[in-house]
Amino acid sequence: MNKFGRILLSAGAVGAATLTYSAAIERRHWTLRQATVPVLAEGTPPLRVLHISDLHMTPNQRSKQRWVSELADLDPDFVVNTGDNLAHPQAVPAALRAMGPLLPKPGVFIFGSNDYYGPKPKNPARYLLPSSKTKRIHGEPLPWRDLRAAMTEHGWLDATHRKHDIEISGTKIHVAGLDDPHLHLDRYEEIAGQPPSDAHLKLGITHSPEPRVLDCFAEDGYDLVMAGHTHGGQLRVPGYGALTTNCELDRTRARGASTWGEQMHLHVSAGLGTSPYAPVRFACPPEATLLTLLPKSDRALVTSTNAESRAPWGAGEGIR
Repeated sequence: MNKFGRILLSAGAVGAATLTYSAAIERRHWTLRQATVPVLAEGTPPLRVLHISDLHMTPNQRSKQRWVSELADLDPDFVVNTGDNLAHPQAVPAALRAMGPLLPKPGVFIFGSNDYYGPKPKNPARYLLPSSKTKRIHGEPLPWRDLRAAMTEHGWLDATHRKHDIEISGTKIHVAGLDDPHLHLDRYEEIAGQPPSDAHLKLGITHSPEPRVLDCFAEDGYDLVMAGHTHGGQLRVPGYGALTTNCELDRTRARGASTWGEQMHLHVSAGLGTSPYAPVRFACPPEATLLTLLPKSDRALVTSTNAESRAPWGAGEGIR
């Protein structure tokens, strides 16, 4: 075999190994990411917020369901779900099995495009194009109303174009949310305006972290916006990061905590799932995030936004 042939053979072997790892191992490497963010009013005790997003659940994903259900062992003060829970018309019972132990906790949610419409096969190259140049391809309608009814019945609040004032152990949280900007369903005018001045946390939630939406939240004086949608890039190049965010957000903010503007913080979850038609992750394991929110003056206590662990309390250990 000549040198060129050996190079092609080696490249093919590396590609096959990478694809096998991405599809068979990393996409089931359930990961807890942890970060501290200084966004609370002065004198407010720390608040532990569990951020879950982009489950893209199908009925047979038992290991994901078990791992998510055991996140309740973290005993968070508050749960935020930023959408894309479903990937199959019969996935509502599976999503509820996963989130069931968390539902007794105070929680809020909004929906994403893959709560409304099922996935369809797409050319993977389209994700490398600017979001504004891609045509939306919708699958069959999904039973998001059934999921909404179950979550609200258990006490979670639907923040879709709504504002809510919540009090948890004396901490006042003002929450405002949007319908999915990825589908251009967002109508910020319905929640526009400054949050109450006595709120200890002014929280915005959206599925897709589109800059036009983030600018609106920042202008109104929100402390923190939480979002999903990006999958952290889903395929990341070590030393370079995400190749794309599938929205207008710059790729350096594809996952984790960052700042937006002068005052507001942003947290983007890399999410827990993938489309059934693109079941791969590389250098970007599926994740949920436990955020410890601190007063704004405690900036010196902020930890790396990339701190992560497999699940130190034992959740999901040994599950594949």
